[in-house]
Amino acid sequence: MKIALLGYGKMGKAIEALAVERGHQIEVTIDNNEEWSERADRLAQCDVAIDFSMPQTAVGNIRRCFGLNVPIVVGTTGWYDQLETLVEECKAQNQSLFVASNFSIGMNIMFALNRRLAELMNGHEEYSVSIAETHHVHKLDAPSGTAITLANDAIARLDRKSRWQKNGELWIGADNKVDNERSTQPVNPKTLPEDVLPVLSVRQAEGPGTHSLVYDSPIDTILVSHRAKSRKGLAFGAVLAAEFINGKKGYFTMEDLLK
Repeated sequence: MKIALLGYGKMGKAIEALAVERGHQIEVTIDNNEEWSERADRLAQCDVAIDFSMPQTAVGNIRRCFGLNVPIVVGTTGWYDQLETLVEECKAQNQSLFVASNFSIGMNIMFALNRRLAELMNGHEEYSVSIAETHHVHKLDAPSGTAITLANDAIARLDRKSRWQKNGELWIGADNKVDNERSTQPVNPKTLPEDVLPVLSVRQAEGPGTHSLVYDSPIDTILVSHRAKSRKGLAFGAVLAAEFINGKKGYFTMEDLLK
């Protein structure tokens, strides 16, 4: 396939290496408005685009691809308040859109574990539930799209929870100390309304993405955690998604791919 990379940071370069390894060609990379002006015609020649750009540019990138009839795989998060609208546009215009908050195969297995665990824990109100996520300081959205997916999936299966709430945002500096000017200190989850599922975000150095799901009671704790060792798992999933969506029309997620 001829692939366009929209966003050419560390994730874009990881995807490039893996795509080439799998026999694909990177036809064009676009990372700013100037490159959009210079290279949009090359995007039209691509079989699929993969977007790991920025929350403020992802929606525009999706619509540009729709206009050029280029299927697009989107790993950028932080724009999901417009997802429903984009899905409707995709279907109305007979376009192709693949969206995932996390392309890691292991993380998607954790999504399935989270859904099943919430079903099992629904009748056990003695357990409080919370989510914590840690990413590098370059990740701008908080909570992560992955943490939001975990929270929403749990809420859909826990009668005692109806919404999630960001429970603080900790920025850890190079000296391994909390940057109080950038941080929002977490509150005790026990002081939150009972229907709230708290989500804590930590931004620290260049550490790998880590997501933890915690059910805690007075007598024991259940902890399910996923820790990404590198970007390669995300890149692999994104390339698999590009291979999957090539030649298809409609809206797709990792659940479709894993089936």
